[in-house]
Amino acid sequence: MLEVKQLKKSFGDLIAVDQLDFTIKKGEIMGIIGQNGSGKTTTFRLILDLLQPDTGTVLWNGKPFRKKEYDSVGYLPEERGLYPKVSIEDQIVYFAQLRGKKKKEIIPLIDEWMEKFQVKGKRTDKVKTLSKGNQQKVQLICTLIHEPELIILDEPFSGLDPVNAGLLELGIKEAKEKGASIIFSSHNMNNVEEICDSLIMLRDGEMILKGSVQSIREQFGRTKIFLETPITAEVIKQMPGILSIRKTIDGLLELTLEDEKYGKAIFDLVTKDGYIQTFSQQPPTLEEIFKRKAGEIHA
Repeated sequence: MLEVKQLKKSFGDLIAVDQLDFTIKKGEIMGIIGQNGSGKTTTFRLILDLLQPDTGTVLWNGKPFRKKEYDSVGYLPEERGLYPKVSIEDQIVYFAQLRGKKKKEIIPLIDEWMEKFQVKGKRTDKVKTLSKGNQQKVQLICTLIHEPELIILDEPFSGLDPVNAGLLELGIKEAKEKGASIIFSSHNMNNVEEICDSLIMLRDGEMILKGSVQSIREQFGRTKIFLETPITAEVIKQMPGILSIRKTIDGLLELTLEDEKYGKAIFDLVTKDGYIQTFSQQPPTLEEIFKRKAGEIHA
């Protein structure tokens, strides 16, 4: 279990991370979101002891990290770092050996991992001959092949197409099933919603949201309505409490409400003649919440 307690880090007058608190249990996935410069990468570097905090502590299984325990960590930095003139096999073996594994333990696993992530190339190919996406998958293998107990991934989905992003999601979920504690950052809210047990959002180093995806969404009220009705948008927008109304690409009307309490009156209106095919009242999406909170003025 990873525990981050009252973590703070400043660079001169800039507070990069401010009193950060969270816990990731065994077999849990936490997402960390925020704009560029919000403190995500600094948080990872503090956890890994690459930076020293001004105040606060980082505990792994109730104790400060010791040198030998870093062999149980898998870290994918935002700045990718492979050796272009080295073969895929030698690259993977090298990083595994840095994490305490022996060559004879890793060699038999390489084909399986390359197949799992659908790496296009032979294990003897030099890294520089691979496409950017395949290089990224090799680095992911280097991060995960030693089966770490704590996995830290900084923007792992960056640059991956939907198919390869799906392969990474499966790899992360597999590590979770084996009991790993996982934290990753992403600007893609779909990735976060799909696989996270919990998330935090940072703004200017401060944690402004924390909880499960659904609990965070529910905090903002069910202010979105999607409906399919013969009643026109012009009639519906005369109802009180409607901030906006638009037609979605699939033909539904999307209503944004001042408050979720206005939903019942709208439901009564559109169902007054009986059955309609679609009426769904939902909280805002995580992406909408992200944009709203990121755009707030931080006092």
